[in-house]
Amino acid sequence: DDTRETTTMSTTAEDKPTNGDKTAEKGADDSSPSFGPNVHISNHPVLSHKISVLRSSSTSPASFRSVLREITFHLGYEATSSLATKPVPLSVPVGHDHVSVTGQKIADRVALIPILRSGLGMTESMLELLPDAGVHHIGMYRRDLMPVQYYNRLPRKCESDVAYVLDPVVATASTIMSVCSQLKKWGVPKIHVLSVIASRAGLTKIVTTHPDVHVSVGTVDDELTDDGMVLPGLGDAGDRLFGTPLIDDDEQLLHPSKRRKTSDA
Repeated sequence: DDTRETTTMSTTAEDKPTNGDKTAEKGADDSSPSFGPNVHISNHPVLSHKISVLRSSSTSPASFRSVLREITFHLGYEATSSLATKPVPLSVPVGHDHVSVTGQKIADRVALIPILRSGLGMTESMLELLPDAGVHHIGMYRRDLMPVQYYNRLPRKCESDVAYVLDPVVATASTIMSVCSQLKKWGVPKIHVLSVIASRAGLTKIVTTHPDVHVSVGTVDDELTDDGMVLPGLGDAGDRLFGTPLIDDDEQLLHPSKRRKTSDA
């Protein structure tokens, strides 16, 4: 229940509404410090609310997938605001007649680059915004905080004008920077990273190493643990998306038949 003074009926500090995701209040402020003109950090209250739902331990995998799609749609809507358009002729029905007008059509050729596994949860929303975009998956995992690639479906020839890299969480940013380097070698002129939560250290590293890369992020968390986890973050996005348990196993990428045999005591 709200706590109120009986004489003034004023709302206490705890009950006053606030703007932004206060779980990471400093991270929600995109002006302290500034990451430069190519980085957009949302402070929209609806997005902050949905990110809090995404963080919560009580959010089920089904709800996690649904909320991640909603967040991605909002982030993607803003991130695509710089896409080039071209005029196209069209007709509009007015009563029994049709009026000729000039409309607009997306001119840029777009590639979506979801980083497996968790980037899959952002792909559907981006395809709703950009149904003609190509989707090229890149699979990465970390070993000793270093990115290791196990899957790459980039076409041999780049025929895209802009690539949107999809990853719900940017922690150390080593994975994102590796993917950005690959995309530059591939030849795409513009790269835009979409993420729900980024660590301050990771975002700083992206801006320093790839100052030409654009980034849209829902919020920024200040703390990064020694093992490369964002705090508070949202946990392992891939496990929460698909309801899979955490695997503490150096051989998790091997087929079960190839793993070392262990006997119970």
